[in-house]
Amino acid sequence: MDKMAQTEHFKMISQVFKDVAPVPTCGVLAVALLSCVLFGIQTYFSFTQGVLSVGASVFQNGHLHRLLTYPFYHQTFAQLLLNITTLAFLGGSLEKGFGTMRFLFLFLLLSTTTGLLYSFMDLLQVDSSSQSPTEGLLPVALACVTLTTMHSKMTRGFLCGVSFPTMALPWALLIITTALIPHSVLPCNIIAILVGLMYGKGWFSLVDLSEARAAALEKMMAFRLLRSISKDMFVPASTDERRKTLLPQINPTPGSYPVQAYAPLSSVNTAHTTAKFYEGWPNSTSALSSPPPPPNPHGHGPAHSFGLSHAHCSEQSFGHSCDHNHSHGQL
Repeated sequence: MDKMAQTEHFKMISQVFKDVAPVPTCGVLAVALLSCVLFGIQTYFSFTQGVLSVGASVFQNGHLHRLLTYPFYHQTFAQLLLNITTLAFLGGSLEKGFGTMRFLFLFLLLSTTTGLLYSFMDLLQVDSSSQSPTEGLLPVALACVTLTTMHSKMTRGFLCGVSFPTMALPWALLIITTALIPHSVLPCNIIAILVGLMYGKGWFSLVDLSEARAAALEKMMAFRLLRSISKDMFVPASTDERRKTLLPQINPTPGSYPVQAYAPLSSVNTAHTTAKFYEGWPNSTSALSSPPPPPNPHGHGPAHSFGLSHAHCSEQSFGHSCDHNHSHGQL
């Protein structure tokens, strides 16, 4: 009994995790994999702390390459795990809305712009002891969720059962993630949200990657290989293909979704009933489907009513023949 209870408890936990966990996409998975590879390399070779972080050293020492590498760099395993989880929950919806190719481009654009602005702000601080380098995927994740809320048609959202305006979601997540994730710098996260707002307002339209250009780049050998490997996790840049990938058409077979109960064919099959088939289902069309005749107000049966109608018809025909003979007599 204890083993059965533990098995049921494990199944319940796995089902809850499956319902809550986001569907993995190719872009988020590639970023997470690259971050894990870099963390393994720096752990194996024992890199110094902050070797790839961004800050005032980007301009002081000319370490411009850090603007591209700092999102994938994490100092501790806890920071790596929490940053990947945050990006999976906050950045997956952006990839589904823009496509994998444009998501990777936006990831580099948002991260580079955020790192550049924060490094410049860190350089302006007079006291060098107050300078704090930063790294990780958290700033890019906040920029992604800001861009997602700007493209959303929902006016209000829910977080932990609390309703608030949708545009306030990035700022609420800013407070939560900055407090929970280690080595996160508040000014850099604020700059990331502002960069997401600027992109949503169209300030980066000159360097933006259009949908047509992204669809053309997907035909290159490297991205065709990535698409063949990832299969359904790769989100196309084209709107029509993206809808087919994310919203596949369902063609159920007849009877998969029974919405109407049909009576057996033998119970309704009479001498005047013709059985037909509609979409593979037997459909009976007979006089039963027509409304019944109104009852006779005099209470007579069908035979008596037939007799009256016959007599009435005979009288009418007789009168007609008499009139006809009388007219011949006058002639």
